[in-house]
Amino acid sequence: MSSHPRRVRLKPWLVSQVDNGTFPGLIWLNRETKRFQIPWKHATRHTPQQEEENTIFKAWAVETGKYQEGVDEPDPAKWKAQLRCALNKSREFNLIYDGTITQTTTYSSCVCAHLANKANSDSDNALCVCLVTDLEVQFYYRGKEVCPPVIVSNPQGCRLFYGDLGPIVNQEELFGPVSLEQVRFPSTEHITNDKQRVFTSRLLDVMDRGLILEVSGHDIYAVRLCQCKVYWSGPCAPNPNAPNLIERQHRVKLFCLESFLSGVITHQRGQSSSESPLYDIHLCFGEEWPDDRPRERKLIMVQVVPVVARMISEMFSGDCTRSFDSGSVRLQISIPDIKDNIVTHLKHLYRLLQTHQGQENWLPQRL
Repeated sequence: MSSHPRRVRLKPWLVSQVDNGTFPGLIWLNRETKRFQIPWKHATRHTPQQEEENTIFKAWAVETGKYQEGVDEPDPAKWKAQLRCALNKSREFNLIYDGTITQTTTYSSCVCAHLANKANSDSDNALCVCLVTDLEVQFYYRGKEVCPPVIVSNPQGCRLFYGDLGPIVNQEELFGPVSLEQVRFPSTEHITNDKQRVFTSRLLDVMDRGLILEVSGHDIYAVRLCQCKVYWSGPCAPNPNAPNLIERQHRVKLFCLESFLSGVITHQRGQSSSESPLYDIHLCFGEEWPDDRPRERKLIMVQVVPVVARMISEMFSGDCTRSFDSGSVRLQISIPDIKDNIVTHLKHLYRLLQTHQGQENWLPQRL
């Protein structure tokens, strides 16, 4: 009998294994966008036992107490299933399979693509993992970046605030949930213009409670707690050319992944005369936005980018050189659930990508 299973946080544990380089093939593909690869070799009777056991899968089984060395019978297939199950259950990871084995498509509900590792044989494939809830937050004071972009990896979101008051247990109405990542506005010490520094400080002084950026499912919401009024523009804004106020204590949807994917599909099929759908969100603190003044004239602006949306946009960038008839891509929804809708949209995106790049064997083949 194995030891009693214990709870282990998958994200910090798995990321540390990638950083350590302990297991061959478990490597970063893009450290900035938090994409890494897990070698997912299919076992055969010719695979050496030592190679099957010295894997990330066994390490996870040991770490979680589901396998005890010298007590339990080694079961590499079970170890793989356990890690795959943990990855699929987690809201912090997204799985992309780049092999040609049909069974892997069962587990692909992915929202970006990795087209590398084409040298893999038919019996091997690799798993690319990225964090789908990541937000990139960039602060601008009078149009100037005042610090490097902040990457928020908390699956629940973050709180943008200024001051010394952090979240307090049982005081969520004042400062929001304690589980949120806390992102502090940069100070005004580097502002050289005296008047700009005074007015900027005046706004920051009433941002103690802050603005919450909540990640819920595949959408992003804002909840304004602070005294400072906040205006915004973005893909879900009701008025693209007029000020949009985030009312205090109101939950406002800033971004919808399902709508973004629908827009990408429509654009790639040539059914939209407009440009590819927008995904970046602009928050303006203490001044109306959008109005007749450019962003560079605003005292405090914050740009929020859903990282996964940017990855999709970059992946499908470029002019559509082919025309598509209405029968080439068919939207089918078996269950009216948002996750099923997203998976359906992404299947169409993959078909479009395959058509664009002429990679007839890119999608997994059915047996």
